[in-house]
Amino acid sequence: MTALQAGIGVVNDIVDAPADAVAKPAKPIPAGLVPRGAAIGAAAGAMLLGLGLSAGSGWGSLLIALAILAVGLAYDLRLKGTAWSWLPFAVGIPLLPVYAWYGAVGTVPAEFAVLIPAAVAAGAALAIGNARADLERDAASGVASIATRLGQRAAWAWQVALFGGIAVAAVISVAAWGGGAGGVALVAAAGLVPVLAATASRDAGPGGRERAWEVEAVGVAVLAVVWLWVALA
Repeated sequence: MTALQAGIGVVNDIVDAPADAVAKPAKPIPAGLVPRGAAIGAAAGAMLLGLGLSAGSGWGSLLIALAILAVGLAYDLRLKGTAWSWLPFAVGIPLLPVYAWYGAVGTVPAEFAVLIPAAVAAGAALAIGNARADLERDAASGVASIATRLGQRAAWAWQVALFGGIAVAAVISVAAWGGGAGGVALVAAAGLVPVLAATASRDAGPGGRERAWEVEAVGVAVLAVVWLWVALA
């Protein structure tokens, strides 16, 4: 998965290179530190490596890996910078725990019936946060992202609402499954991280919103790990 995400990320930088030459000239490709041909080769090599390693766990893992790769490339090549930019995040993020769990044991637990819808909401919230970080640049260049369509304040409100709903669902589910007071408190604390990061970013500038998005992404990952640990203990 690390290799697949690296390949998707490099393709994203290749596609963004013309715009980055104006807005972010210090990035590797526009700065001339990495030739375009070398970047294309690195992307292809990383994706082939990821698919090859996935095949080692069987056809099921390979198919999930292909689906994740397709979603990532759809974002890079078509949906990024559009009002549908949230969709690859909403589809791709839920596939990550499915990929890991299925690859390890060949099945997924029943608790994923809660995890997957929550991951869809998390993907949408992270996509909105990512678009908010680039709001001014996208608005100036005429890019119709989900944040420019919604507007700064509405996009922020949707983010906070989605992260809040995820945190509530995580707490209720572990409580219903007998996670105990300590487990519920741990999940609640983890769930607050993306909520607080999004809340604090309401009036932040582009740099502050980008840092908030990074905290939100890490917070969602930590919440997922804590939630699984408590729910399946």
